[in-house]
Amino acid sequence: MSAAPGSLRHLIATKRVLIAVGAGGVGKTTTAAALAVAAAQSGRRVLCLTIDPANRLAQSLGLEEMTSEAVVVDPARFAAVGAPLTASLTVMMLDTKRTFDELVVKHSSSPENADKLLNNRLYRYVSTSLAGTQEYMAMEKLVDVKADPAYDLIVLDTPPTANALDFLDAPERMVQALDSPALRWFAEAFEKTGKLSLNLLARSAAVVLRGLGKITGGGFLEAMAEFIAALNDLFGGFRTRATMVEAALRSTEVAFVLVTSPAPMSIQEVLYFSDRLVASEMPRGAFVVNRVRQPPASLEGATVADVAKAVGARHLVLDDEAPGRLLEAHADALKLAALDAEHLAELSDRAGGDMPIIRVPELPSDVYDARLLATLASMLVAG
Repeated sequence: MSAAPGSLRHLIATKRVLIAVGAGGVGKTTTAAALAVAAAQSGRRVLCLTIDPANRLAQSLGLEEMTSEAVVVDPARFAAVGAPLTASLTVMMLDTKRTFDELVVKHSSSPENADKLLNNRLYRYVSTSLAGTQEYMAMEKLVDVKADPAYDLIVLDTPPTANALDFLDAPERMVQALDSPALRWFAEAFEKTGKLSLNLLARSAAVVLRGLGKITGGGFLEAMAEFIAALNDLFGGFRTRATMVEAALRSTEVAFVLVTSPAPMSIQEVLYFSDRLVASEMPRGAFVVNRVRQPPASLEGATVADVAKAVGARHLVLDDEAPGRLLEAHADALKLAALDAEHLAELSDRAGGDMPIIRVPELPSDVYDARLLATLASMLVAG
């Protein structure tokens, strides 16, 4: 079956990297995994790089847990549910600190400088807890595995942030945190003598820093200056490297898959993210709207007596008020489905006609096994 241009099937067949983005809680990780399954079913060797997946998703792939090591999914698991993989499916979980550590070892000017940075106590904080580190290291890891010829397609699940824009803003935020004038000022004061020299700093600033040193401990400022100097050695200017990473996201080999739910707030956020992609000249691929509520069959004109009769015909034992509650629940389901349709119409109007919108109906349960993951994969590529 040929893939229509612009469909998810077409993106899977033609792109090197698919990046699933969206606010937290909209099914982004599960969507990324399902895209990876669909690609492996189509014959592409896939790496799914995910961020902190739920245990049920790992279990659906036949894994006790996901780790930072690349693991090939057993194809027999999907063959057993009638959804065979025709190429390899490899999964890996991002380890933020390990990725940062690997960058240090790879790009430091010497093993000694790498060890100095790895053992710095401020580095241990920055590599795990600094705002934006996880998002930025996801990009770094993507750039690294993108060059691996063992994979035809990389599917990246972005970090579970409250704001999807955190991912796009990560390089600039890291630059601001680690390559700011204030930090370069520290580094200059340190590099002249190998120790932090307050004599080289402005008198008023030195007074402030001496006071800070009393609060934080005598070695804190030395550790900070040493960390910054080592970081400068590592990247030769963090801004240059962050710019390179960001530029990789503009490649024609890349497409962003924007994941949302029908909730108005989620749709507003994903539209804002879409606008940012356009402004940044980054390639949009498709919208995926998860958990779309479907209208139940019409019961127009039905009465409580009609529902009671239908319940009795199925030999269900319910209390006398149950038929009335069922009729009310049916009316509520119609209203909720109509609201979702209204919100999706707004998404369609504002997204523009060049972007496919894939609607995934609300499933009866979470995706917890290979059969359900394969079902979701087929829904996505069917469009």
